[in-house]
Amino acid sequence: MFVLLSAKLCGKPGESTYRAASLVELLHTATLVHDDVVDDSMERRGFFSVNAIWKNKVAVLVGDYLLSRGLLLATEHKEFMHLHILSEAVKLMSEGELLQIEKTRKLNLDEDLYFDIIRKKTASLIASACAVGAYSTTNNEEITEKMRIFGEKVGIAFQIKDDLLDYGNGGIGKPTKNDIKEKKLTLPLIHAINKADKALRKKMVSIVLNNNQDIAKVDFVLKKVKELGGMEYAEQKMIEYRNESIAILHGFPDSPERRALEELVNFTTNRPY
Repeated sequence: MFVLLSAKLCGKPGESTYRAASLVELLHTATLVHDDVVDDSMERRGFFSVNAIWKNKVAVLVGDYLLSRGLLLATEHKEFMHLHILSEAVKLMSEGELLQIEKTRKLNLDEDLYFDIIRKKTASLIASACAVGAYSTTNNEEITEKMRIFGEKVGIAFQIKDDLLDYGNGGIGKPTKNDIKEKKLTLPLIHAINKADKALRKKMVSIVLNNNQDIAKVDFVLKKVKELGGMEYAEQKMIEYRNESIAILHGFPDSPERRALEELVNFTTNRPY
């Protein structure tokens, strides 16, 4: 949707646009298959993951195959800018994942680092989808970069929303607590721990690092995150990035495509799941 709507916003879609959308789907699927191996996940969107059924060796090879098939789709049609945009995204996603693994070990609670990780790990894919869509109908690098920045801001807002959902924000029921169990750096947690006094900060960090499977102790951290304004702060940041992305859209003439993209942006921050 991001590829096709970005393409339509900037020009008239053609075969190059459809190949760009296919390339994004192939590369995204490849990263998901590999992610399930990295995270040792047995489920993907309600179904058994590839590695759950066929084990890690097959999953890695399937991911590699999908990745190469996507790259070939671009080279076979000499669409090297498509290839460059998506290869950059894959590189950034890998860097973001590695950076998160490295910093999680010591629970590095730096907000700038958090944004660097999610910009690479999550936002780069949406950014590349918008960029490659725009380029497929314009061949204009300035417009392509404008849409890349738009997608990056949407991607950051999307990830902050994921952080909030893990705490049960917006009346969706009990929090899943998965992020704390996996020692993931999230914006509500970072803000709360940095606002806590020295003793409380030490206790919260210790729970996340050493007692993240203890339900009662995890609940204590969740409670403190909410009391210290972690949720409100993260929501404020999410809205800022959402508004910045919509401001970029408003630099284009009004059209059904622009309105559809705006609705898509609002969905990423209003979604209940």
